[in-house]
Amino acid sequence: MIRSMTGFARRERAGEFGSLIWEIRTVNHRYLELSLRLPDELRAADAEFRQAITAAVRRGKVDATLQLRKSGGAHATLEINEPYLEELIARSHEVQRRATARGGSLAAPTALDLMRWPGVLREAEADASPLLAAAQATLAEGLKELTASRASEGERIAAMLTQRCRQIEELVRAVRARLPEVHARIRSRLEERLAQLALPTEASRERLEQEIVLAVARTDVDEELDRLTSHVAEVGQALAGSEPAGRRLDFLMQEFNREANTLSSKSQDPETTRAAVDMKVLIEQMREQVQNVE
Repeated sequence: MIRSMTGFARRERAGEFGSLIWEIRTVNHRYLELSLRLPDELRAADAEFRQAITAAVRRGKVDATLQLRKSGGAHATLEINEPYLEELIARSHEVQRRATARGGSLAAPTALDLMRWPGVLREAEADASPLLAAAQATLAEGLKELTASRASEGERIAAMLTQRCRQIEELVRAVRARLPEVHARIRSRLEERLAQLALPTEASRERLEQEIVLAVARTDVDEELDRLTSHVAEVGQALAGSEPAGRRLDFLMQEFNREANTLSSKSQDPETTRAAVDMKVLIEQMREQVQNVE
């Protein structure tokens, strides 16, 4: 079973903290490239989220975004920095004493003045564990949805590759069936030409007979047809395997193309040449789809 590198998932979860929304998009890429965006409240869990995503996605460009929308009733709790406030009050009294000693006068700071001073009030640190647990659970759901999406697209690609491989097998069978006729035609044509020559000795005839054999051997495509059949079988094995097969399939497409090119260059038969061209078309169609396989 193969999976596509293209997929999308969106999962949302509500709680006392507000709403958490995970969006995960994947597209094809040569390697695994992960871009992760998190709210400030959950930046400390960056490594943990990355580990979960890379365990589910082995290859492709991944854009994962977590949004936190706080609810209207979720107000921050303020607390007083007691040591800092005490130090601030003591310093203000000291300034007042110095001003009085020099004949001056300063108004005592009010409570509001002290509260406005930077650092006196701060937001109480909330327990982040419920928020983190919700983010982890929502991510797991999103990754499950993403995997299902990529697997569904992978099934479509696998069906297309299987169909094209069957068509290549049919072309291979057709070319193989024509080989005896093609070889006989080549031999007959060479013998006709030799018959028109005046050969002085038996040795010369033997030498020309060897040339006929070599000419037939140069146009023999049995090996290319065998390798094409073997590549078709390997594609089937890759599609049936449980491991990511994108790179292996990409390599097989190169091998398919090499054999089809050799078949075309060796061909001395219009039907064989036409079959080789049809193979190249099928191989290119497969190659385009394989670029999106994980």
